[in-house]
Amino acid sequence: MAAVVFDIETSGFTPETFDKAQIDYLMKEAEKEEDEAKREQKRNDVVKQFNLWPLTAQVVAIALLNVESGNGISLYCADSETEVEKKEGDNTFLYISGDEGKVLGKFWEYVVKFDEFVTFNGRSFDCPFIMLRSAILGIKPTRDLMAGTRYSMKSHVDLLEELTYHGVTRKFNLDFYCKSFGIPSPKSHGITGYDINDYYRAGRYGEIAEYCMGDVIATAQLYRKWKELLHGIR
Repeated sequence: MAAVVFDIETSGFTPETFDKAQIDYLMKEAEKEEDEAKREQKRNDVVKQFNLWPLTAQVVAIALLNVESGNGISLYCADSETEVEKKEGDNTFLYISGDEGKVLGKFWEYVVKFDEFVTFNGRSFDCPFIMLRSAILGIKPTRDLMAGTRYSMKSHVDLLEELTYHGVTRKFNLDFYCKSFGIPSPKSHGITGYDINDYYRAGRYGEIAEYCMGDVIATAQLYRKWKELLHGIR
């Protein structure tokens, strides 16, 4: 069974992107504060959360890694369309840039070739985000990433679900799991998910693409640990 690991990075739109009715809706809880300083703080907190929602953010990178071959593709938003191939040991990594529509369109072209998806928190974040952003841009998905139930691993292994036994134990982030399992953390190179908005607005697109690829490489290593040591115990 061919398996692919994928992960996304998102960047929230600026408040100026939305009309007054939308902003009023987004900020309605903040405006309930009587103190102006607290209102302003809550407004800022809401803006910081824009990258969590597919109606207030865009996909700026998607990385995919073939579990069997170890080869990967990182699709990312940039001002121009480029295609660069990089070699790391025996593996090949392809970096393709364009606008969000191209990123999502290419994703659907590639992902349809695989039988199994592997993510970290993909069922709760990456998958619905990709599905909705695609629909908003008029792109029809080639697969239903939300098919099945959260308890089924038939086509989708969400490692966060599996490593917490579907919420029985505490959730940790990818960095914590990687370090616990002796896997080099992708968060150890000076950039984290909290930096994506700033990197994207500064035009540091290639760094976002490489960071996203680092996440899927680490997720693939974590998947192999899970599959070897925890999966299929009877």
